[in-house]
Amino acid sequence: MEECDFFNETPEIRTHTITCPKCGQPGEYKVSWLVRRKKTQVPRGADERDRARFAKAQSYMVRRDDKLACANIRCRKPFEITSLQTLAFLND
Repeated sequence: MEECDFFNETPEIRTHTITCPKCGQPGEYKVSWLVRRKKTQVPRGADERDRARFAKAQSYMVRRDDKLACANIRCRKPFEITSLQTLAFLND
C-alpha cells in the first residue's frame, strides 16, 4: 500500500507572522499547507506490514509555499520562508 492510502489530504491556508529579511518589517502572511490527516481505520486489503505502518503513522502538514512577497509597500521584494518548518506534525 502507498502512504497516501493512510491519509485524507486537504489544502489549508494559515496566517503566520513573518519578518521580511530585506526591510525587517514583520507582517501577517497567508501560507498554504497540505494537511494529511490519518484515517480512522486501516484501508481494505492491508496486510500485517501495512497494519504496522498504519499504527505508526501520524497526521502532519507540508508547507506548499516557498517564497512570499513583502507586505511593506516600500519593499515588496520576494523572500524565501526560512522561519517556518516545511513539515509539521499535528496533535490529533
